Amino acid sequence: MENAVVIKDLNKSYGDLKVLDNININVQRNIIFGLVGPDGAGKTTLIKILCGLLGHDSGEAEVLGIRIPEGISKIKNDIGYLSQRFSLYTDLTVDENIEFIASIHGLKDYKKRRDELLGFTRLTKFRNFAAGKLSGGMKQKLALSCTLIYRPKIIFLDEPTTGVDPVSRREFWIILSNLIKEDITIIISTPYMDEAERFNKLAMIDKGKMLAYDTPAQIKTIMNQEIIEVVCNPVRKAYRLLNEVDVYEVQIFGDRLNVSSEYEKINVENIQKILKENSIQISDIRKIPPSLENAFIHLIKENN
Repeated sequence: MENAVVIKDLNKSYGDLKVLDNININVQRNIIFGLVGPDGAGKTTLIKILCGLLGHDSGEAEVLGIRIPEGISKIKNDIGYLSQRFSLYTDLTVDENIEFIASIHGLKDYKKRRDELLGFTRLTKFRNFAAGKLSGGMKQKLALSCTLIYRPKIIFLDEPTTGVDPVSRREFWIILSNLIKEDITIIISTPYMDEAERFNKLAMIDKGKMLAYDTPAQIKTIMNQEIIEVVCNPVRKAYRLLNEVDVYEVQIFGDRLNVSSEYEKINVENIQKILKENSIQISDIRKIPPSLENAFIHLIKENN
């Protein structure tokens, strides 16, 4: 299948700070591809480079078969970009914002498409509302509608669900999943591991380095080891105690720990013994399959 994006040995620095370090990625057309990592990982910089908004120091980047940034003018109407912050006009209505973006791209016969997008994003009854009066989730759906009005072939979404309520996040993902039917390639960045499960393929990035690049299912196999989940109290004391055992890798998630080991099969009785001897109350202890979050934290520790 033809690739929508090809990145070879891409590097970008700001002074002495290496923001992207030898990134290599191919993104097939008509899939949802994810850039996953914490703040400062380099996700936004990479997206801006692919949109032609930022240059790179070395390496190569192609979008829709065109070299970036040299050929960006040839495909500017084929690329949609949704930034982290809402950047439309808050004093214009929903309809007026879409109309304005349509006029920038020279569209005249756009009203049918606008009505389709408003129905698609469930914004029809809000079309006469000022954009500034909308909720965070509605603003993102409006921004997406403005991006789609000129029918781009590829869209870049930079953390579109950050700060959005859970219901709106779920609706937004339903919309994105349906977009694939329109033959659109979607590249989306996120710090959320639950969202990463939805991608056809993803790249995990931290401090400018790519830690993993595969399907969610394959990345989870990186942790080829048993994981014991321990729900206990006080959890931070338990974390410190188990972390002192050399063969254990311990990850903390709220009121529970995930304990694994590359070197030996985990002895559940030994975990229980250590915690009970130190007055740690155990509510539950069980084996669980590795998650993307387990794999990501494991890779970060290895990288550091």
